[in-house]
Amino acid sequence: MTLPLPSTEAQDHSQRLIEAIRRDIAAQGGWISFASFMERLLYAPGLGYYTAGAQKFGAAGDFVTAPGMSALFGQALARQLAEIMARSTPVILEVGAGTGRLAADLLLELERLEALPAQYQILDLSADLRERQRQTLTEAAPHLLTRVTWLDALPEHFSGVVLGNELLDAMPAEIVVWQDDGIAQRGVAVDASGAFVWRDRPASGALLEAAREIGLQCQLPPGFESEISLAARAWAAEWGHRLVTGALLLIDYGFPRREFYHPQRARGTLMCHYRHQAHPDPFYLPGLQDVTVHVDFTAIIAAAHPAGLDLLGYTSQGQFLLNCGILDRLAELESGTHQYIRAAAAVSKLLMPHEMGELFKVIALGRGIDDGTLCGFSSGDQSHRL
Repeated sequence: MTLPLPSTEAQDHSQRLIEAIRRDIAAQGGWISFASFMERLLYAPGLGYYTAGAQKFGAAGDFVTAPGMSALFGQALARQLAEIMARSTPVILEVGAGTGRLAADLLLELERLEALPAQYQILDLSADLRERQRQTLTEAAPHLLTRVTWLDALPEHFSGVVLGNELLDAMPAEIVVWQDDGIAQRGVAVDASGAFVWRDRPASGALLEAAREIGLQCQLPPGFESEISLAARAWAAEWGHRLVTGALLLIDYGFPRREFYHPQRARGTLMCHYRHQAHPDPFYLPGLQDVTVHVDFTAIIAAAHPAGLDLLGYTSQGQFLLNCGILDRLAELESGTHQYIRAAAAVSKLLMPHEMGELFKVIALGRGIDDGTLCGFSSGDQSHRL
């Protein structure tokens, strides 16, 4: 694996996180679960990937998200948000808002549609990203900034739209190995040289119960290794206690359960992103790279439905954006111009099955939305695959 070398300052930052995790592992008796390790990599105060100040998004960062590719993504998405707000409450809560680019695009398009929310709330754990969001909104939509508020925690009760774009994949996940003699939970220890190494222990509790269920449903062979995100399940279920009326709209890369735990993915979906290169080693440059797992969308609805939420739709990102009129918005640009050519290239990546169109999925969960199918799922709904 050949990856770009970070600066001396960045290496020093990574080393501080390494030392902090080593101390945590020692305090826990020499072992922590991978979910605990992943949480520290991403969210350790002042040191984690999302809580420190390093550039993460765009050409100068480690990856590009859909809002960074084209404003047309947010413009299409706005149509769905407007419909949900009209059928519930005119409030949007975006969880994990990145640079604030999507928030700006949505607000400007909703203004054009005469469907502005009374409030646009943002919940983000990173003080650095909050400042970037404020800067983006100030530059792109200063007249709408008064509608935006930042939250420190999930609201006790909420009505409106909860939006999460590439949110669930960054929630800590456990790694599990189905073996002949039982189910193992993969964790992290430190060897004699101080390096992080894998160590397995027997799975137990809720993780063991979840792994057994998956193993039986998917007929997993011995040696199959994959991820289970108890955190994403718990987050989805929690909204069953907090959402009064409205919907969660979640966009992420992932699969229904039987595709997630498919023989072709016998080593799971864990992936790291550093300077626009993907690789599978979470021990590389802790704190300087993103660490993600794909989403088991079956697990999300299986957790949310017993908590009182309904499945309102599930489909591919490509189909969802087509249903929301992204090609109509593209057609409004002057054909042949530089703006049109760039936008058309971005839309192709967002829609095409071999790009983001099929790998990324959209799921809507809600309560009190009883007036028929949401526009984003009006054609090509794949709820039956869950």
